Amino acid sequence: MKTTFIVACILLLTPLVVRAEDTVAAARDLYTSANYEDALAVLNKLDSPGSQPSERMAINQYRAFCLLALGRMNEAERAIETVLSVDLLYRPADAAMSPRLRAAFAGVRQRMLPAIVQQEYTRAKAAFDRQEYPAAIAQFDRVLEALADPDLGVTAKTSSLNDLRTLATGFRDLSVKAIAPPPAPPVQPPAATVAAAPPPPVVRAIYTGTEGGVTAPGILRQVLPSFPRDLISRRDGVLEIVINEAGTVESAVMRTPINPRYDQMVLGTAKTWKYEPATVNGKPVKYRKLISITMKPTS
Repeated sequence: MKTTFIVACILLLTPLVVRAEDTVAAARDLYTSANYEDALAVLNKLDSPGSQPSERMAINQYRAFCLLALGRMNEAERAIETVLSVDLLYRPADAAMSPRLRAAFAGVRQRMLPAIVQQEYTRAKAAFDRQEYPAAIAQFDRVLEALADPDLGVTAKTSSLNDLRTLATGFRDLSVKAIAPPPAPPVQPPAATVAAAPPPPVVRAIYTGTEGGVTAPGILRQVLPSFPRDLISRRDGVLEIVINEAGTVESAVMRTPINPRYDQMVLGTAKTWKYEPATVNGKPVKYRKLISITMKPTS
C-alpha cells in the first residue's frame, strides 16, 4: 500500500513539475546556457493563440535569439516580425546578445522596419480619421520615433520614408490642434444699471474643422486627374485647398509634391471642384482642407 501511495504521489506531482519548467524564464536560462534547441521546444509549448501580447513578445524575443544563434534566418525574421508588431521600437539590450547576434538582429530590423512603420502610420491615420486624436498622436509619435531609429541607417533618407515623416508630422500637428483646450470664457463685467453690450463673436478667417460648432464642407465634385503613364516618379502627396463661402476652391497648394507635371494637373483640376460650403451656426465660412493623394500603380 505504501509503495502504491508513493507512486500515485509521484504521478500527481509530475505534471506540476513539467508546467513549472515550461516558462519563459526556463527558456531564457536554456538560451543563456546555449541549449538553443531545448529552449525552442519550451517556447513552442508556451506559444498559443490565446497568449497575451506581452507574453507572445517575450516568447518570440527568445525564439528569435535562439534561431539567430542556430543560423535559421528565415524563421528568426518571422519571430522578430511578431516582436516588432507588438512594439516596433523594440531593440534587445546589449547584454542579452553577443555582438554577432546583435548585428544580425539589427540587419533584420533594418529590412523590416520600413514596412512595419508604414503599417503603424496607416493605423495612426485611421485613428485620426475617426477623430480619436489622443490615440492618433501616440501612434504618430511612434512612427516618428521609429523613423529616427539608428537601425534604419541610410534607408531612413529615402524619398518614401521622408514623405511618410512629413505626413506623420502634419497629421500629428493637426491632432494636437484638434484637442487643444478651448479659450477661456470672457470675464463677465459687474452688474450695472444698464447691461453692457455682449462682445462680438470670434470670427476666424479660415476654419480647419478643429474648432467647435464647425460643419465640414460636403463634396459635390472632387475628382483627381489620372496619373500620366509617361511619368516615372510616383509617391504619395498632400494637397491643401481653401474652400470659400460659395463652395468653390479659392486656393490650392501641394504641401507634399508628387511630380512637377502631375502637381500642376492636380492644382488646375482642384480649381474646378465644387463643395457644399462649411458652416458655423448655419453661416457659410471659409475652410482649409488637407487631401491625401495615394499613388497606386496601374496594371
